[in-house]
Amino acid sequence: MIKFIQYGCGKMSKYTIGYAMERGYELVGAVDVNPDIIGKDVSCVLGGDNVGVVITSADEAKSMIESVKPDVCIVTTMSLMSDLKEPLMLCAELGVNAITTCEEAFYPFNSSPKLTKEIDEIAKANNCTITGSGYQDAFWGNLISTLCGATNKITKIKGSTSYNVEDYGIALAKAHGAGLSVEDFDKEIASVDRISDEERNKMIEEGTYQPSYMWNTNGWLCDKLGLTIESQTQECIPQIAKEDIYSSTLNMTIKKGDATGMSAKVTTMTKEGVIIETECIGKVYDETEFDSNDWTVFGEPDTRMIINKPATVELTCATIVNRIPDLIKSEAGFVPTSKMGELKYNRN
Repeated sequence: MIKFIQYGCGKMSKYTIGYAMERGYELVGAVDVNPDIIGKDVSCVLGGDNVGVVITSADEAKSMIESVKPDVCIVTTMSLMSDLKEPLMLCAELGVNAITTCEEAFYPFNSSPKLTKEIDEIAKANNCTITGSGYQDAFWGNLISTLCGATNKITKIKGSTSYNVEDYGIALAKAHGAGLSVEDFDKEIASVDRISDEERNKMIEEGTYQPSYMWNTNGWLCDKLGLTIESQTQECIPQIAKEDIYSSTLNMTIKKGDATGMSAKVTTMTKEGVIIETECIGKVYDETEFDSNDWTVFGEPDTRMIINKPATVELTCATIVNRIPDLIKSEAGFVPTSKMGELKYNRN
């Protein structure tokens, strides 16, 4: 039996815990920073009867993990590697396999190489594997590489995906500039990417660069397809409210003309001549909008894939749980799912 702990007991954990337990995996611990749920049974997140597992504070995570000795830690907290340094380093030091929904962790080698290398070396020393997976593993990664596998010649890969920041909490909404005026959006978010390649590379080496989700996705695709990156750029563009719109996550009304979120566009040029242009649009939706994926592989032949209204949260969590067998049997270190083979349905 696979024993697992849940690190981060917010909205996503209801699904990751539930799906993993349906597989027969044993929940042996849970961690969070929210004082309102620390000390309570995990059923306060799942609903239903007590499951006999109490949510531990992050300060006590190490002693809890040493006590229950899990095989796997599922981390569903933040979106940047710098925010996950503590839990991922802890798992690496204790020899616990860890899988996270952190978007940067999908392929952090091109945005946080120093921290990734540090975690990689510790994980190797303690014979465990750390990886990032989730929605992007399926819809921005494996589906696209499969389309490429059916193509004779590729000249460009172009992709666009959208999601409602209301579904993922206040930290993500603020990171997308939701609620900012256009002027503040430009100063706080867009201006960060008006820099030279040399300045960006320096920030990446120092671990201070904040990539959009597609920055790491493009890196994953190049790794999966055997492409060599020559250059990569990013541009963040505000999405403007056409009318006043209320955000329950931000607990405020975003005024007409202000930013409801952003579009982050990443362009990658490769040595092989293939161009990858991707865009992720995260914003507060109005009543007419919905999640979507629109990808085209250009070449011989052209192929377009459109997926509207995917259940993004549930698909993210199911992907995490389906990757657990791959995580456990993988080589030690920080290993991207691009090295783990195709994403498969794992019911047992």
